[in-house]
Amino acid sequence: MRSKTEVARLIEDIGIIPVVRASTHEHALKAASAVSAGGIPIVEITMTVPGAIDVIRELRKSMDASVLIGAGTVLDAKTAAKCVEAGAEFIVSPGFNRATVRYAKREGILVMAGGLTPNEVITAWNAGSDYVKVFPCGNVGGPSYIRALKAALPQIPMVPTGGVSAATAAQFLEAGAAALGIGGELVSGDSEAITQKARQLVAIVRAARSGAQASG
Repeated sequence: MRSKTEVARLIEDIGIIPVVRASTHEHALKAASAVSAGGIPIVEITMTVPGAIDVIRELRKSMDASVLIGAGTVLDAKTAAKCVEAGAEFIVSPGFNRATVRYAKREGILVMAGGLTPNEVITAWNAGSDYVKVFPCGNVGGPSYIRALKAALPQIPMVPTGGVSAATAAQFLEAGAAALGIGGELVSGDSEAITQKARQLVAIVRAARSGAQASG
């Protein structure tokens, strides 16, 4: 298993976390393979997927070791431990659960607790969350909201989720997002469609970052 530092480096290098909320075990497996084929060696399997922990375990056995597999919609430390035992290398939650963050810190697992308001973001960060998942970001202003949060809290790495798409990805990065959580906008449709959307997003992230470096 990779160190927390290695996991963080990969997430920030790629800049995209595909969030799989598939309705079946089989579709989750296919979606994970499809995003990997499109150049995103990261996948987050949410606990809303039927048999999610078994999906994580199966992906860890079947996919290349370079693919980073995480668990999403993790609401408590007990579930987090089961996910890590199955092979998850990072834990994501839509909200903040102190016991889950404490467990992840103790085990050296990267964790992204959720927060939306400034107070929630600060609480998650102060508790030890490595990143803060800003969710549902699209409902409260999208990129402009991230820009406002980052102006006040530049030290907190944020991963907006909700409202992130090919049309908004560059704007979120320009606003200061460390990486992007993308669900249905990416991991819907057949495998070929998912792979094509993954390739498009990879290109968008690279172009946005190149543009930021050039202007800087």
